[in-house]
Amino acid sequence: MRSFRRTRRATIVLRSARLVQDANPARPDEAGTTVTRGDVPGKSTSGTENPVPPFHSFILKIHSRCDLACDYCYMYRSVDQSWRTQPRVMAPAVVDRTADRIAEHAAAHRLDAVTVVLHGGEPLLAGPPALTRTVRVLRRALDPAVRLDVTVQTNGVRLDEAYLAVLAELGVRIGVSMDGDRAAHDRHRRRADGRGSHDQVAAAVRRLADGPYRPLFGGLLCTIDLRNDPVETYRHLLSYDPPMVDFLLPHGNWSIPPPGRRPGGTDTPYAQWLIAVFEEWFGAPVRRTRVRLLEELITLLLGGRARVEGLGLAPVGYAVVETDGAIGRDATLRTAYPGAITTGLHVARDPFDRALRPAAPGEPLPGPAGLSATCRACPLHRVCGGGHTTHRYRDDGSAFANPSVYCPDLAALIGHVGARLTGDLGQLLAHRGPADGP
Repeated sequence: MRSFRRTRRATIVLRSARLVQDANPARPDEAGTTVTRGDVPGKSTSGTENPVPPFHSFILKIHSRCDLACDYCYMYRSVDQSWRTQPRVMAPAVVDRTADRIAEHAAAHRLDAVTVVLHGGEPLLAGPPALTRTVRVLRRALDPAVRLDVTVQTNGVRLDEAYLAVLAELGVRIGVSMDGDRAAHDRHRRRADGRGSHDQVAAAVRRLADGPYRPLFGGLLCTIDLRNDPVETYRHLLSYDPPMVDFLLPHGNWSIPPPGRRPGGTDTPYAQWLIAVFEEWFGAPVRRTRVRLLEELITLLLGGRARVEGLGLAPVGYAVVETDGAIGRDATLRTAYPGAITTGLHVARDPFDRALRPAAPGEPLPGPAGLSATCRACPLHRVCGGGHTTHRYRDDGSAFANPSVYCPDLAALIGHVGARLTGDLGQLLAHRGPADGP
């Protein structure tokens, strides 16, 4: 793999050509799905830097059930079934204590901004009154000098005009899960009785995208299915004019592999799928949307820092609060083993700082310390970051100390994007000539 060094001249050329929005993005995730990573250490109230970055984002599981029965859902279809013992709705007392803990954490680390993602299950099942109260409690708890960005990630089924009006009044941005056209979407995202949800979701996204609620539109979240044509899927999502599209690799690991991924195989079906999307997006004469996964990959290849989980080496910068108030880990770890998300912490007795403690044996380690020896020896690890922690798990005793089950796909995608960047940069710089300066 060639070395891709970020230079001032190359960055200026890329920006002027509108190939990337920013070589070091700082905005929180606009769809409310992939929150920011804590790669910048905070400062304590004494003014000294903390060696472990604080949490900048908080995922609140305000409802633990869903009105869809998606067959790939990491919440309900995984080996960890702890959702069954969770309260359906986050109680007001838990909301209040969670808000106090977030404010406490922001004050202790002198944070100037915090992101809260309202999640589930399906968060809109909590109902407008509970959602309204949650947002207002959060805003009251935080110091006025701390900016609070609130987003909601929804399946879109209940996103009607009335709910949009509520979210607009609260200033909550909205991300919607959508897997493509009717056939692609309804293959997985069905109701419990087998009926598809595409038509209802499509109507909701149109209301969000085309009317007065457009400023609330965070983006679309699409889980990849190799059976769906990548370009047609991207074009269908683009037809809703989203400000951002995020593509997710299906969650799986070495012991329970994702569809079409043979553990240890050298084929790269997911890379080929994403490369087709990359060429459609990157080669377009006018950029109509952001594709977060690909933009973050470009950022890393240019020497910047990614702000999403699954790429780069920065530690995860978010905490999860379950409906009962338990402070948990990334919910996708449910696909590894029962109890993988459990920390033993609770907002009623524990500050969020305790979730920054070193991991116990067998638990996933943040950043470079969590990489396997194979990954640390690979020249691509600063870009891929070893892949998503969830995708590294193997139940042979090695736990998370493995490369990603998607390792061949990640390497192929990085190689393709890097080669394309190198070629285009060379052409752009050649056209500018030495007289143009840096």
